[in-house]
Amino acid sequence: MTSHTTIQPKILYYGTPVVLLTTENEDGTTNISPISSSWALGNFVILGLGFGSHGLENLRQRQECVINLPDASMWQQVEALAPLTGRNPVPTYKQELGFRYEANKFQAANLTPVDSDIVRPKRVGECQLQLEAVVRTIRFPEYADMFAIVETEVRCVHADKQIVQSAHHVNPQAWNPLIYNFRHYFSLGDQLGKTYRSET
Repeated sequence: MTSHTTIQPKILYYGTPVVLLTTENEDGTTNISPISSSWALGNFVILGLGFGSHGLENLRQRQECVINLPDASMWQQVEALAPLTGRNPVPTYKQELGFRYEANKFQAANLTPVDSDIVRPKRVGECQLQLEAVVRTIRFPEYADMFAIVETEVRCVHADKQIVQSAHHVNPQAWNPLIYNFRHYFSLGDQLGKTYRSET
């Protein structure tokens, strides 16, 4: 039995994969938003985006995106994006948090834009998993005024051949997603087992 105490953590990022969300700007260029709140159910991926996010504003106007999933080796490129925003001028509250405007986030983080197959935003070439998706709905919860819940439907999945096990399976032993754990970057540890529903 473990010994517990009651705490009040400032954030609850208890360990989720990082997403580099690409959306289309008004001028047709692509914005990259690093986010840490997402989960998948079937072909649907739910994203949590903060108010003031340029990615959220883009999705409200142009409802296509790519959910790019970086592997653990990309943490420094992800961190290079962290203080950047596509909003110009930079809102005051973002300035106070140390954000600065950057028009070309691909260049700033040494990333490669790649054309998508069915959506307009570019993919991040270095990400081993890239999910092209369309927005189904955007919800603004009455109980919170700092974020939106974006429900997307994945229409096309691109996977690096090095992590593909079959036409229907990603090799979990080859795929090592970047994990955001209480504002620290981690990779996966050793495999412990698998669920009875695993097909591989």
